[in-house]
Amino acid sequence: MLAIVNHAAQAYRGVIPADRWHEPYMPADELAKEIAAGVVFWVAEEEGRVLGVMGIQDKGAVALVRHAYVAPGTQRTGVGTRLLRHVQGLDGKPILIGTWAAASWAIEFYRRNGFTVVSDSDKDRLLRKYWLIPARQIETSVVLADAQWVQAQRA
Repeated sequence: MLAIVNHAAQAYRGVIPADRWHEPYMPADELAKEIAAGVVFWVAEEEGRVLGVMGIQDKGAVALVRHAYVAPGTQRTGVGTRLLRHVQGLDGKPILIGTWAAASWAIEFYRRNGFTVVSDSDKDRLLRKYWLIPARQIETSVVLADAQWVQAQRA
């Protein structure tokens, strides 16, 4: 999993703020902390080769998609969509996704899959409530929500 995450995350180098980039993008101890914090990872594989990884974290009222990466040579083949559909079907809760505001490819992927970018005020509130990230990351991120979350806000 770490190899997929760190290889795919190279796309962020030079795109996200330099003060948020580090090498490796996800060290092994960070992965262990994410698992200890309740992130459950799912992998897509073919013939024993891991093609993609996506985590989901139950946060009570919502679930968060965390650390979604597809091997660079396998991107745009449906692996990410299959992983997303799988985690969406796990518990029926509204799903939120945080990603870098400059990661236009990631935002577009989630939009194509039915997610909506939330307002800046909702983004700030949600990132502070459900994620443990520094203020600088909040400033440079977006949150996308599934239709279930959007509908609940209108009710």
